[in-house]
Amino acid sequence: MALRLKHLSEQVMVIAGATGGIGLTTARMAASRGARLVLAADSAAALDQMAAELRRHGTVVLTVTADVAKQADVARIGMAAIERFGRVDTWINHAGTSMSARVSPEDKQRLFQTNFWGVVHGSLEAVRHMKMRGGGALINLGSDLSERAVQMQGMYPASKHAVRGFTDSLRMELEKEKAPISVTLVKPAAIDTLYTVHTKYGMEREPALPPPVYAPELVAEAILYAARHPRREVFAGGAVKLMSLGGFHLPRLLDRRMRADVRAEASAGDERAGAARRAACARFPA
Repeated sequence: MALRLKHLSEQVMVIAGATGGIGLTTARMAASRGARLVLAADSAAALDQMAAELRRHGTVVLTVTADVAKQADVARIGMAAIERFGRVDTWINHAGTSMSARVSPEDKQRLFQTNFWGVVHGSLEAVRHMKMRGGGALINLGSDLSERAVQMQGMYPASKHAVRGFTDSLRMELEKEKAPISVTLVKPAAIDTLYTVHTKYGMEREPALPPPVYAPELVAEAILYAARHPRREVFAGGAVKLMSLGGFHLPRLLDRRMRADVRAEASAGDERAGAARRAACARFPA
């Protein structure tokens, strides 16, 4: 029998990494559609500000200050959701960070702790509760770089490749058990958020995302679609699908194209990138 997921207005939704960019936009959109929210992030002040905004519009919100790199913190998110609402219908693992190859080994380890182990901790916690309470949807955020690598950011695509491998493996295990849990990997293209502002690069110039750059609402719609419709993968932005196809069929040609994009952005994009990121602050504050 096909897995049936609840309407958003009936759902209890956990969003890990809820106070910035895609997570923030998804929370606002889910709230507008009637979902009850459990919002988690590492900044209590940002969570309080966001919860106050959503409550003014009638949304039922629970906040949990947590570092997703720590398994005990993620377990607290799950327990808080169960104690308040009695279940979790959708769990979204969005928290993540990036940095260049020029930062310290400690920073690189921290990236993997957040981007990969944060997803592992969140996924296993979600599955544990969903198995006991009738199932639901697990949604992990990958990237266009789940399909490809890019120069100067070796650890970020490595972490997103790892997220894809873990997500695929977990999905197969749950399907073998016939567990009523949908597992979706959402893969965004370049998104207009504060990604480069909040990223450690160890470089003099703030880098720019290569075009086309999409609005975060596109990814939020993809996430909320997966919360209602079981899907294996969802591409958010046509460019990521083209990148996936190009990487499979013409990998060397895509290597050259991506190297050229990086050079062009480094030489011409500094002022434009800084202005765009600062403008995004006004629309999507952390």
